[in-house]
Amino acid sequence: MDMSTQGNYREKIGTGIKEGKGESRTEGQGGAKDKAKFKKQIASLRAYGSEFKKLENYILGSSAAIITNVSLIVGLGSAGAGKGPIIGGLLTFALADNISDSLGIHWYKQSEGRGKKLSSLATALNFLSRLPVSFSFIAIVLIFRISQAIIVGIVWALLLLILISYLMTRRNHESSILGIIKHVLIAVVVIVLSRCVGYLIADYF
Repeated sequence: MDMSTQGNYREKIGTGIKEGKGESRTEGQGGAKDKAKFKKQIASLRAYGSEFKKLENYILGSSAAIITNVSLIVGLGSAGAGKGPIIGGLLTFALADNISDSLGIHWYKQSEGRGKKLSSLATALNFLSRLPVSFSFIAIVLIFRISQAIIVGIVWALLLLILISYLMTRRNHESSILGIIKHVLIAVVVIVLSRCVGYLIADYF
């Protein structure tokens, strides 16, 4: 083999080695990108899972719905309203107030930097958790007479608030008794005020 042939042969080998190194680098970069993408997807799934497990996504909206619905039943019932106006008011709160409250939660979550998807998920959980609560009070008005619906609604509202207070205080490692007493007292004050307003409406209008 002459000198020129040996030079060409060495040049081809060198070129092949360089190309092989280039391909391995490209494959390595592609693998790193795939791993990064996979890790990002796993992190996203974990974030969604943790959002489903958060108790406040279900309880915060439900507690507001409980107090709103029972105060409406007590207030309108004390004012002498029939089942139609009361159910109409409950349905309005179940939709309008639910949407406005959920929108506030959505903005709050976004202000925390949770991102659009996680904020939307928290908003949906809040909205859906409030609906059964509102419909349970509508069912009470449908089943019982107004005078009975007021009493049953109050008892049902207090039971739900006790349960929610217990779950929240237990999660936060606080005294369940104090939390229950505080929330029940707030509900009682709202109920009494609603009844007084209902009587005033009945007397002057």
